[in-house]
Amino acid sequence: MQQPRELGKNAFLDYSILVPYLVLSVFGLIMVFSSTVPAQLINQQNVYKPLISQSIFLVVSLVFMFIIYRLRISTFKSSTFLGIFVPVEIILLIIGRVAPAANGAHGWIPIPGVGTIQPAEFLKVFVIWYLALILANRQKKIANLDYRGVFEHKKWYDNAFSARWFFLILMMGIVIIMPDLGNFVIILVIAVTMIFSSGISYHWGAGYFKVFLVAAAVFIGWIFLTAGQIIPGVKVYFFNRFKAFADPFNGLFDWGRQLANSYYAISNGGWFGRGLGNSIEKKGYLSEATTDFIFPVVVEELGVIGAVLILSVLFFLILRILLVGIRARDPFNAMIAIGTGTMLLVQVFVNVGGAIGLIPETGVTFPFISQGGSSLLILSIAIALVLNVAAKERRDEIIALSLAHDNEAHQARIRARQGGANA
Repeated sequence: MQQPRELGKNAFLDYSILVPYLVLSVFGLIMVFSSTVPAQLINQQNVYKPLISQSIFLVVSLVFMFIIYRLRISTFKSSTFLGIFVPVEIILLIIGRVAPAANGAHGWIPIPGVGTIQPAEFLKVFVIWYLALILANRQKKIANLDYRGVFEHKKWYDNAFSARWFFLILMMGIVIIMPDLGNFVIILVIAVTMIFSSGISYHWGAGYFKVFLVAAAVFIGWIFLTAGQIIPGVKVYFFNRFKAFADPFNGLFDWGRQLANSYYAISNGGWFGRGLGNSIEKKGYLSEATTDFIFPVVVEELGVIGAVLILSVLFFLILRILLVGIRARDPFNAMIAIGTGTMLLVQVFVNVGGAIGLIPETGVTFPFISQGGSSLLILSIAIALVLNVAAKERRDEIIALSLAHDNEAHQARIRARQGGANA
């Protein structure tokens, strides 16, 4: 029998995370093909082109997953390794901000022959990695100083710790001025959740959560009181989405068109759907049917039952990821898993909530299902990190149990020898 230390890393692969990821990714290919065919036919383009492009990104994602899974976790704990990516991400965000706008917002960098990449998508996983390293390294301070241990430092002007928070705020600030409200909200919730999960007292977390809710209410009220004039030049982008949330049918041929047609798609689908490929709304009625509003297309074609099954697989994946974080002994590993689970959970809520009118639509894609190479690649990298963390935790646990068993057996032999000598 092989000892735990001799077993390869694949022996500790968590299939309860890998299999749902593969199921969702393959289903995503099916829905990308189904939702893109009408537009491709109208534009007289190859109907298989979006499917091929998404498939290539899936293959590339799997390659990245394999590489990341094979790396040691200690690689990701290196501040030097992390520091290489900080200026790269800032530069990409700036380029995305000055790139041509799409649907009233910036953030997409065109890549000839590939399409576009969205730096804000990369930032989501980067923030998880970034904060996991910061918070893991400050566990002793947090244990001694509670919430002050997260931020406390001696000199704000020459301390590297201050610079880390500055760069984090800078990157989030660039996202909000793009403006990319959806990804900003996701990144903000990831950051807040990871800080609350770092070991600070519960009452501080609950208190700050109430402050967050009040601030959000004030922000929304400010938008309506100023008729959307919150930042010069972004009135239409923000305010129209809040107007659509309040009454989409009042702007059926303008700002309310997306949400109204989303309602029509869900109504058309009923319980069992019209059948795969038979959506009406994706044929030019529902804009962004391949990305932000692909969930209503899923409901229209597969029905409420089919959509619930997909959500069930997704929520099972999220639950498994969060359990890895909750059970992890290493703070860095715990933060990686909790951050990733939070990212997926919030992204699902924001996308589905916007599509069914529960919250204002924010332009966030549906995880694994929406068309978009950047989103699929980033989600795959996050899953690979969690798989690596899960394997490391499982291996360490088995080794600890094996050592405990060997020690117990050794003690038993000593007691047996002593008993024999006494006899």
